[in-house]
Amino acid sequence: MKIWSKRIRAREVSGYAVDLDSEGKRCVAVDLAEGCDSGELGCPSRDRVPVDARLITGGAAIAASMVLAAGLWVSLHVQIDPVVRMAVLFVHLSSLVVGLGAVLVADYHAILWLARRCSLREVGASAERLQPLIWLGLVGLVFSGLLLKPDLNSTITIIKLALVLVLTVNGLQVRFLSRRIAATSQWRISRLDGAWGAASGLLSQICWWGAAFIGFWNQQH
Repeated sequence: MKIWSKRIRAREVSGYAVDLDSEGKRCVAVDLAEGCDSGELGCPSRDRVPVDARLITGGAAIAASMVLAAGLWVSLHVQIDPVVRMAVLFVHLSSLVVGLGAVLVADYHAILWLARRCSLREVGASAERLQPLIWLGLVGLVFSGLLLKPDLNSTITIIKLALVLVLTVNGLQVRFLSRRIAATSQWRISRLDGAWGAASGLLSQICWWGAAFIGFWNQQH
């Protein structure tokens, strides 16, 4: 005799739907964002950072370091006209406004989620939409800063360059996080993603404001 079981109940638990059969004996955790069982082969786990994300971020960090080093070398061998320098300084400040402004808007949406005024999908979608502005500001900040011939004998300038490098790497890995958040449930998030997002947001603010303060300090001294 065949026993036919059917799913009779589903409830959301931390981003998963737990389905029970007619006898209440078997449950299957279905990932709502990915549309597959949590134990199914090939279904990504919410508690692990994908290996490809770590590899891509690591490779991009090495590439960013090489580009920054090459840019520093070029900046030491290029002389710019005072008029051009003023234009470059304007681009530098504009890039700071664009990049930092976009970061503040993204973090504001995260605060709205904490206040239960928007969903996680909206936070992730907002971060995805703001990525071009953030990268535009960061790239403009880096290349215009190199043309301004930073004083490599100054400790505070070295700190600023380190902040920019950390900011670049942080921005690369945040892309993976924003996609994970955009694909998750309306209000819930795993502890890993929550800690990951909080640390990334704090690090981003420290780097952006630190770079802005050092730039202001160098102009005054």
